Amino acid sequence: MDTALYLLPVTLGDTPIEQVLPAYNKEIIRQLRHFIVEDVRSARRFLKKVDKDIDIDSLTFYPLNKHTSPDELTGYLKPLETGLSMGVISEAGCPAVADPGADVVAIAQRKRLKVVPLVGPSSIILSVMASGFNGQSFAFHGYLPIEAGERAKKLKALEQRAYTEHQTQLFIETPYRNNKMAEDILKNCRPQTRLCIAANITCPDESIQTRTVKEWQGKIPDLSKIPCIFLLYC
Repeated sequence: MDTALYLLPVTLGDTPIEQVLPAYNKEIIRQLRHFIVEDVRSARRFLKKVDKDIDIDSLTFYPLNKHTSPDELTGYLKPLETGLSMGVISEAGCPAVADPGADVVAIAQRKRLKVVPLVGPSSIILSVMASGFNGQSFAFHGYLPIEAGERAKKLKALEQRAYTEHQTQLFIETPYRNNKMAEDILKNCRPQTRLCIAANITCPDESIQTRTVKEWQGKIPDLSKIPCIFLLYC
């Protein structure tokens, strides 16, 4: 195994590891002793899910979240600089994509340290694949504004980009606000605009459906507390 910062994808939900992660990932994880993680508790659960025989107490975890200072973050890579490989673990999906892990990857790149992304589920890519929308040009915008007026303005701007640039527009919302997001999309977008709602991707109750805004009227399922990604296209 090369000495590197390994980006370790995590399941998107309560999905069996073997359904979404290659066996090679497990081999790499078994050899790592230092992990930069978004949440220590969920990272420990994930590692036990990967291999129940892993000695969790022998591992070192470096929390990476909004409370982590730049100085702490830079110091996290000291083991890697001394020749010890490290892993980065997000809460779900691929680390460093819509994730604070991007900050530590940027530091590793500046220091000319090797970075190795491993294969795993990305809700962004999987939803584009299943939407029927343009997969050659798409943009992910993360979270949209919370304030109603600003959100309406942003939705209309993204919709316009879909029409003028023929570009798929993707965004997410905090699960408990998904229903409000869907309501705002139906309220502010054109009847003929196509909306794909991808919910619980890779999970047993996965649902990925594309309809026009008009066709969605009165037929939006309850999306509260469900991880979703929304896609707009002309």
